[in-house]
Amino acid sequence: MNEHIFTFAGSDGLPIHTYRWSGDGTPRAIVQVAHGMGEHAARYRRFAEALVDAGCVVYANDHRGHGRTAGGAERHGDLGEAGWAGLVADLGTLGRRAREEHPDIPLVLFGHSMGSFAVQQFLIEHSGDVDAAVLSGTSALDVIGAGIDPDAEVDLSAFNAPFEPAPTEYEWLSRDRAEVDAYVADEDCGFGLNATAARGMLEGTATTADPEAIARIRSDLPIHLMSGDADPLAGGGELIELVATRYREAGVTDVTVARYPEARHEILNETNRGEVTADLIAWLDTVLV
Repeated sequence: MNEHIFTFAGSDGLPIHTYRWSGDGTPRAIVQVAHGMGEHAARYRRFAEALVDAGCVVYANDHRGHGRTAGGAERHGDLGEAGWAGLVADLGTLGRRAREEHPDIPLVLFGHSMGSFAVQQFLIEHSGDVDAAVLSGTSALDVIGAGIDPDAEVDLSAFNAPFEPAPTEYEWLSRDRAEVDAYVADEDCGFGLNATAARGMLEGTATTADPEAIARIRSDLPIHLMSGDADPLAGGGELIELVATRYREAGVTDVTVARYPEARHEILNETNRGEVTADLIAWLDTVLV
């Protein structure tokens, strides 16, 4: 797999650190990855390798306040002046660049966790800019957001309560001990958005629970939701089903859900990740015909 690292300018001129992973042949599709809170795009290399083997080219940027875009731990969780709106706008900017580099193939927008909330918001106004969307580790943010203190940094370790007592604060991510340990050891993981950024996220994504807003998504857009039933964000699967129901009731006709019993939040890093990735590629095969 080939890896190319570059930056693109966000709407405010901020350099956004980005990876492009590709094979040697002509790709059949673009998969654009929007990572979650308190992590970074390089964690998706293994996933990208499977997608490249399946004939895709993969683009993934470090969000504002994350990874190399943040430029240091002191900036972790700080989305800057452009804030959440800038993070969502970056999805469109990178997507346009990917299309310029690969103009004649479909683009699938993949978002995990916080990235999935950004994708949910992006689709309301820009569903015509993508050919399919995947929401991993997602939820109904209006429901879980009720438990987020708008005046404090988001505490990711709070999601660990169902798994305590536990050796770390991040057992909620995966049943795979090595994956959890790697996350804990990664200096670019484990932080939440600061209060300003979190408020921006909650306010910006309010449209994702508005039936009239959701109805602006084009009806023929394939949307695939994938989640572990033991993911605290999923509410035992109920919140994933709620998101799917909202899309269907708004008129979106191709909404599918894949749920994995006992799997936790990061299903791409779970003990059954091979199954999860294979299922996603099989879904891609059905929508990329």
